[in-house]
Amino acid sequence: MSDADRLLATARRPLVLGIGGGGDVVGALATAELSRAHGGRPVLGGVTWERRPIDPEPGPRAEAEIEDARPLAPGVLAAGAETRVRESGVLFAESRMAGLLGEETVLVDATRGPADIADGLAEAAVELGADLIVFIDVGGDALAHGDEPGLASPLCDAVMLAAAAHLAKRSVCPSGDRQHAAAGGSPAPIPVLGGIFGVGCDGELTVAEVLERLAEVAAAGGFAGARGLTEGVAERLERAVDAIPTEASAQALRCFRGELGEATIRRGRRTVELSPVGALTFYFDIAKAIWSAARLAATVIDARDLDHANELLHDLGVRSELDYERDALHTVRHPSN
Repeated sequence: MSDADRLLATARRPLVLGIGGGGDVVGALATAELSRAHGGRPVLGGVTWERRPIDPEPGPRAEAEIEDARPLAPGVLAAGAETRVRESGVLFAESRMAGLLGEETVLVDATRGPADIADGLAEAAVELGADLIVFIDVGGDALAHGDEPGLASPLCDAVMLAAAAHLAKRSVCPSGDRQHAAAGGSPAPIPVLGGIFGVGCDGELTVAEVLERLAEVAAAGGFAGARGLTEGVAERLERAVDAIPTEASAQALRCFRGELGEATIRRGRRTVELSPVGALTFYFDIAKAIWSAARLAATVIDARDLDHANELLHDLGVRSELDYERDALHTVRHPSN
């Protein structure tokens, strides 16, 4: 069973990914800072999917649409402060994070299927010298069943968590020693870890629903621990929130500062329950989560690409953020329809 404290204390070069798109990279910063406190040199990253207010085109951007990025592996790029969408000039949250930190971040092409994403991350981990990959969701919908009334953006989380499950079965050389791998050596498996930051802070699953899902994972033997924000980490996150558009991760900071009760985000369309629980990151074993609470990730685990994964969710009666974005664009372009 995964032990988050041990993994984060011993990892020298963890890759910490925000898996839900948009500002999830800010929530991932909390875990990266935990590693840094133990002497690690974390690499932050996320996916190529920005919220509609930032990028009005539906869905994530494919690798070929992105400029000023350094290829690490198929579908995985190193992003700098100027990395952007070629046609529109849209900057990614990860680009802004790179500018804030003064170091490259990682961008994952989320148009691909989970197995392809896992392949790319395995290769990128070797290139980066990563010895741990942490998959962080802000809010908790990565563990959704699919029937929660507030669920609105399950697709990206499900695909990325499914990729994590594929990756958990694979081996890469965490030292980045290509000669060792080419000589037929046996690379050590790279551990993976899941996490939920800011329980309920995205206004989708309620706090009670997320805690129920975490309890399911715990009953399956997959609870890996929890850590709260500290003053120093909160100050780092506040600087990130100032630089990177994000509402959900900002609510976790309000929780840390002692706010309690209901708040609204998404221009009043979503309600968030603020409490000290929102200032925690709950960690879990990826495999145990996939085969217990994370039913949507299990459903898309063999999807060929993002569109296929979306179709698989439709078979369950689940609409995704991709559907909402496509509908919104159609309304803008064809208002009379």
